[in-house]
This record gives sequence, structure tokens and C-alpha cells, in this order.
Amino acid sequence: MSNEKGPDHSRRKERSRQAILAAARALIAEEAYEKVTVEAIAARAGVGKQTIYRRWPSKSAVVFAALLALSEGVDGQSVALPDTGDLEADLKAVMRATAQEFADPSFDRLIRALNTEIANDAVLAAEYREKLAQPLDEAKKARLRGAQAVGQLRTDADLDLVLEVLYAPLFQRWLHRSGPLDAAYADSLVAVTLRAFAP
Repeated sequence: MSNEKGPDHSRRKERSRQAILAAARALIAEEAYEKVTVEAIAARAGVGKQTIYRRWPSKSAVVFAALLALSEGVDGQSVALPDTGDLEADLKAVMRATAQEFADPSFDRLIRALNTEIANDAVLAAEYREKLAQPLDEAKKARLRGAQAVGQLRTDADLDLVLEVLYAPLFQRWLHRSGPLDAAYADSLVAVTLRAFAP
């Protein structure tokens, strides 16, 4: 009897989790972040708010989980950048996709909400670095090391600096809404970075 109930209970918990995360993303896309509450997320998901609090301690934790769910599989092992042998083409593909993602209104609101919380919550900031930022950075650096090995990038290049030169201007433009996030801009960042760190 207990063996039969176990899988059903797990499936219900997972359905509930997915409903909560989908509700959080939907509400943030519709409302100003400060107006979104745990109660509203619970109501949209069709669960009690205690169901949320049993899993997450705060609204910001739910928001982070909602973002992380969009990148499930990120663990430093399963994520890899394209490697066609052409570093410039691969970086352009990645940066174009990144720019397109940041230009998407639903993603924009979610990531702005998360950044608001990270700026004021050291615990959440550490969790973000551990679970999302660092695994993604390691995947990016693995591709850059491959480029170094075949002479497409300076062997003494500081790979953390390479990533900052590549991504920081895009983040700055997104943060300040100071210009378009399009393929041309993404390509220009790749060109500048490759010139800076050419062998």
C-alpha cells in the first residue's frame, strides 16, 4: 500500500512544484514585482501558501527557483557551449541567444526581480552564484580553454576577464535600457573580445 502511494505522492509534489514556479513566472510577467506576493502565487498555482513556505522561505527564493527551473540541468557537467571548431561563430551564436533572452519581456521582468533581491540578500546572492552563475561560467571557460589549446585565444588570457569583457557590456546595456539587445550588438561584443585576447 505504501509503495503504491509513494510514487503518486511524489508526482503530486512535483506537479505542485511546477505549478508554483509557473505561477511565479506568470505573475511577475503581469505585475510589478513588489505587488507579487506569496499568497498570490499560491492562489494562481492552486495551492495553500503553507505549501510554498514548506519548500521555500521567501518570495525571493521562489523567484530564484522559478528562474533556475528555466535552466534545469545546469550543473557544470551537462551544460556545454557549442564547439564547431570556430570560436568566433560559436561565441556569436551564444551571445545572440543571450541578447535575445534578455530582450524577451517575460525573462526581463523575472531577472530584474531576481537582481533586486540579490542586491539586498547575501544568502540568495551566494545561492545564485553556487547554483547558476558559477556552473554556467565554468561551462563557458571550458569552451575558452579549448580555444586556447588550438591557438584561437591567448594561452595566458585570464578567462574570468574574457567573460567579463564579453558579457558585462551586455548586462550594463540591459540594466540601464540604454540600447538595443540585438544580433549586431552581440556580434560587436564578440569582435571586441576576440581582438583583445587574440594570440
